[in-house]
Amino acid sequence: MKLYTTSIPNTLPDWATVISNNAGLIEVEINDESPGFHSIIEELSTEIQPGVVGVKAGDLCQRLSIEMIDASEEN
Repeated sequence: MKLYTTSIPNTLPDWATVISNNAGLIEVEINDESPGFHSIIEELSTEIQPGVVGVKAGDLCQRLSIEMIDASEEN
């Protein structure tokens, strides 16, 4: 999984890696097979719509202190 952001904390969990940092756009790759990542996902899991349990990207980014970019607002 990849996230695109404009800012990241000085330290990221071992399951998150900065892939590129071009013109202020930071690409972060998440190792979604890591037990540490699964632990965070379990903590953040909620019913996101009736009958569907999942994690909102915004909640994950907030936990990581990452400012998520909303691609729909860039047009």
